[in-house]
Amino acid sequence: MPAYGSGAQPTVWQPDNLDELQALKSELSGKYCYAAGATLLRTQWEGGLVPVPEHMISLARIPGASGVHVDGDDLVIGALTRLCHCATDVHLQQLPLVQSAMNAIAAPSIRNLATIGGNIVSGVGDSIPALLVYDAQLYWMTDNGMEMRSLSSWLNGGRDGSRNPNEVLISIHISMKNTSFSDANSERTSAAHEISFYRKLGRRETFTASLVTIAFYGEVGTDGRWNKIAIAAGGGSGMAMRLPESEKLLLGSEASIVQASALAAAVVSEFVTYRDAFATEQYRKQTAGNMLGAGLWEALCS
Repeated sequence: MPAYGSGAQPTVWQPDNLDELQALKSELSGKYCYAAGATLLRTQWEGGLVPVPEHMISLARIPGASGVHVDGDDLVIGALTRLCHCATDVHLQQLPLVQSAMNAIAAPSIRNLATIGGNIVSGVGDSIPALLVYDAQLYWMTDNGMEMRSLSSWLNGGRDGSRNPNEVLISIHISMKNTSFSDANSERTSAAHEISFYRKLGRRETFTASLVTIAFYGEVGTDGRWNKIAIAAGGGSGMAMRLPESEKLLLGSEASIVQASALAAAVVSEFVTYRDAFATEQYRKQTAGNMLGAGLWEALCS
């Protein structure tokens, strides 16, 4: 593997806490990369897509950055939590789209090493559409201290070039306060019917990079109307996005299978994606629309 110029392997640093990590960042002056499961990094190095850095900072020993727990109204997922753990954690059963996404990523051997934080900071991970519809917030260690940002705003930073690669993702926070399955709001639990689904399309059935990934979360009230809608799409090396215009199409209207075709058309119009050697931009747009339209039709018919 080509390293930082000499063919040598990188020096690996293992800070025991955030203070040590911050000190290392200053001392190494940008000649490093972070590593957790390192599954994506290894693929990039072996493919010659990026050079092996002079220094590698392992995040494995950072306390409080792995595992899943409840903190007040928030469900908190440590950024270093393995994908396999996320797929089976009892707390995350309340977020079925996240667990569906975890089980759709790579092979079991990769999920045993890869972390949810690594999947997010790649910028194109298949967990991102699911996290977007749950309005996930990301907790970062920055040069100015700890900061919370929405996943949506962080993704926009990748689009406009304002994202800082030296920041470290510590945890993912998802509010359970305003969801139909929140234990804190039993009246709303009985009044709202949740409809959600996650779909991934790849070039073969399993263990392949996605072409298109979509997620849908909605709540239907006792009046039969949509009182909450969240829709996201992404896939491949494209950056996932929420689809607010497609959401507006459904929000407040009566839930019906006749909305499926209109939703599909709205998604095709709104979804911003790309073309490569495997699929055209129009194919990806049309596929995202078809997957969301079909998913809505199936959910309302069941």
